[in-house]
Amino acid sequence: MVAAVAVLAAAPEAHATIVERVVAVIGERPVLWTDLLHRAAAGRVQIRASLREMKIRDSQGRDDKIDPNLVSAQEQGMYKELLDKMIDERLEENQADRAHISVSPEEIDRGIANIAAQAQAQQGRPVVVQDVIAEVHRRGMTEQDFRDEIRRQILEGKLLELRVRPRVRVTEQDARATYQHWVQELRDEQPVEVRILALRVTPGATPEQINARMVLAEELARQARSGTDFCRLVAQYSDDVSNRGTCGSRGPQPFASLLAPVQEAVHSLKPGTVSDPIPVQIGPEQVIILVMPMGEAHAPAFDGVKNEMMQRALVEGLERARKQWLQDLRHNVYIDVRL
Repeated sequence: MVAAVAVLAAAPEAHATIVERVVAVIGERPVLWTDLLHRAAAGRVQIRASLREMKIRDSQGRDDKIDPNLVSAQEQGMYKELLDKMIDERLEENQADRAHISVSPEEIDRGIANIAAQAQAQQGRPVVVQDVIAEVHRRGMTEQDFRDEIRRQILEGKLLELRVRPRVRVTEQDARATYQHWVQELRDEQPVEVRILALRVTPGATPEQINARMVLAEELARQARSGTDFCRLVAQYSDDVSNRGTCGSRGPQPFASLLAPVQEAVHSLKPGTVSDPIPVQIGPEQVIILVMPMGEAHAPAFDGVKNEMMQRALVEGLERARKQWLQDLRHNVYIDVRL
């Protein structure tokens, strides 16, 4: 619900003894272990909740104690990612000071109100600022920690507009490249239905036997194209008994989960038409298949989504430029990570 919560991580147990130490130095400013632990509060809560839920689900009612080694391993990874983010934030704060950029309490209030409005639109029910704060508390953060996170996000936005946005120019060619990536993602994620007639080749078959199976597959393809019911051909000839009764279909499946030759057939054939025989290797078994795609996701034409693709290309360009900008800042500042 709250984007700011996702980047945080978690705090020590109340009974733990904290030994102060420096985990990083940025220029002349240290980052202390307690600073990192404080920012890590929500992350540790989420790690434990996630592991506990997984343990309960897998154990089916048996002992649901969390493996401390697993907790420690996930926390260490989280600490490293969070410290890297804190270094970037320190660099951004330095740039903000030089540019005399600040964030007012009113801007933070508006930012939180916007989060509530977005949550309300997504959930289809009334969501007010206090609901957001309650969710923040549930995730292990204080209201002040949350306001600090919103301030950092707004500050970064101002810096990006000042330092990074002028570096990015988006052309129609960029938008078309983004469109092609989007179309591929849509195809990979959109479920498609495919009917398959499979003829197995006996292990150790001679070339003559293999050729005979191929001739049969070609004849079945010819019959299907001539109007013979494909479902009847599947029921009569397919060696895949698991889907004979469903016309060779396993129901809608993610496009990316299909075998590469089947993906190619889906792309090249019109729905309801039959492919040429396709030899495929499935594990140790050789199979000759006929493919009948029943339809795939069709993305709208580029002109219909041009503005959206221009915006996507801008966001992607800004992210690349932001990373390069931060990398350049790191090259000009002494940074010593000691975690």
